[in-house]
Amino acid sequence: MVNGLRFQTARDLFAANSAVARDMTAVPTDQPSLEFCRRLMAGRIPEEAITFCAYLLPDRAAIWWGHECLDHLTELLEEEDLETLALIQDWVGEPGNASRRAAVAEAAMARQQTPAGWIALAVQRHVNDSADQANGPRLRPLPAAHAVNAGILAGLARVAVADRFSVLTAFVEMGIHLAETEALRRA
Repeated sequence: MVNGLRFQTARDLFAANSAVARDMTAVPTDQPSLEFCRRLMAGRIPEEAITFCAYLLPDRAAIWWGHECLDHLTELLEEEDLETLALIQDWVGEPGNASRRAAVAEAAMARQQTPAGWIALAVQRHVNDSADQANGPRLRPLPAAHAVNAGILAGLARVAVADRFSVLTAFVEMGIHLAETEALRRA
C-alpha cells in the first residue's frame, strides 16, 4: 500500500468528494485505492477506472495526466485540440502565470466539448477553486476531476474499438503511476 496517497481506500475518496458518486456506478469499498482502481479496470465498466483516477489525483496532477493521455492520441485530434494541449502544458509549467491562465481559460470557452477543451476546462475549474478557497467558499458546478475524466473519455472514444481497451489500460496505469509518484512526494 502506498501510504502517501490522498485517499487510502475507495471509500475515503467517495466520502471526501460526493461528485465522484455522480460520475460512477461502482460502489466504494474499503479496498486500497489503487487495488480498487485496477479492479474497476477489470470490471464490467472499465472506463470507471479512468474516472476513479481523475478523482484520486490532486487537480494539477490530474490535469497533467489528462494532457499526457491526449498527447498519446495526437493523430486523432484536431489542430485546435493540439494547440490547447500546448497551452495546458505551458500552464502546468507555470500555473501562477496570469497570461497562461487566461490563454487556457479562453481555450476552454472556445473549444468546449472537445477532448483538450475539457482538460482546459479542468484548469479553469482548478484555478477558480483555488481562488474560492482564498476568498471563501462558493458553489461550483463540478470539480476539475469531472472535466479531466470527460476529456480523457472523449479522447478514448476516438480510438478504434479494437484498440480501445489496451489504450484505456495504458492510461489507467499511467494514472496509477502518477498517483504513486504523488504519494511518494507527499510522504
